[in-house]
Amino acid sequence: MDHNFWLDRWQKQEIGFHNLSVQPALQKFWPRLGLAPDAAVLVPLAGKSLDMAWLTEQGHTVVGVELSERAVDEFFAEHGVTPDVRTVGDYIVKSSGRITLWCGDFFKLNASELPRIGALYDRAALVAMPPIMQSGYAAKLGELLPAGTPGLLIGLDYNTKEMNGPPFAISQSRVQELLAANFTIECLEARDGLTKSVHLAKRGVTRLEEASYLLKRRA
Repeated sequence: MDHNFWLDRWQKQEIGFHNLSVQPALQKFWPRLGLAPDAAVLVPLAGKSLDMAWLTEQGHTVVGVELSERAVDEFFAEHGVTPDVRTVGDYIVKSSGRITLWCGDFFKLNASELPRIGALYDRAALVAMPPIMQSGYAAKLGELLPAGTPGLLIGLDYNTKEMNGPPFAISQSRVQELLAANFTIECLEARDGLTKSVHLAKRGVTRLEEASYLLKRRA
C-alpha cells in the first residue's frame, strides 16, 4: 500500500474511518496513563480526528502526523482557525494553539525535530498498516518515544476471511508480537465493536473486537 492509496481516499472523501465523535475508549482510559496535563501527545496518522481537540481540552499539546495535507487543512478549517505554516525538512508543519500537525511520511519523522513526547495515542495508525509494514511501524514508535513514555493503543480484530483491510486485523497476540520488545503491554478492555462500525458490517464483517491497550516504553 503506497501513499497514493491514502491520498486518494482523502481526495474522494472515502473516509469511513473518520469518527464523528470522540473515541469512547480514549475518554474512558486516558486517565490510566497518569500524565501531567501539559504533556505532549504523539498522534500518528492523525487525519482530522476529533480526539486531538479532546486531548487539548485535557491540557495537553498534540503532535499529530498525517500524510494528507487535505486532512490537515480540514481539521483546522472545521475548528475555525487558520494555522501558522512552516517547513521542516520534508514536512509542512501547521500549528494553532496546542495542536501541531506534521504533514508528511510518518516513517521519515526524526525525534530530534519534535518536542519531548510525553505520551502516545494510536486509534487508527497500526490498524491502517498492512502486515508487511507493521513491524516497521512498531520499530519507529520505539525510536520516537523516550523510555517510560506511556501510550494508549486501540486495536481491531476480525475474521480476515470476511474482509480485506484497511483497517487491518490486529489480534491481541499480534500486538504482543509487534510491540513487546519495546513496550510493556496491558490489555485494558476487549469489547464488541461491531455495533458502532456500520461501515465494516456493510463490508461483511460479522465479528469485531475492539481492544484497548496501555503501553509503556521500556527503558
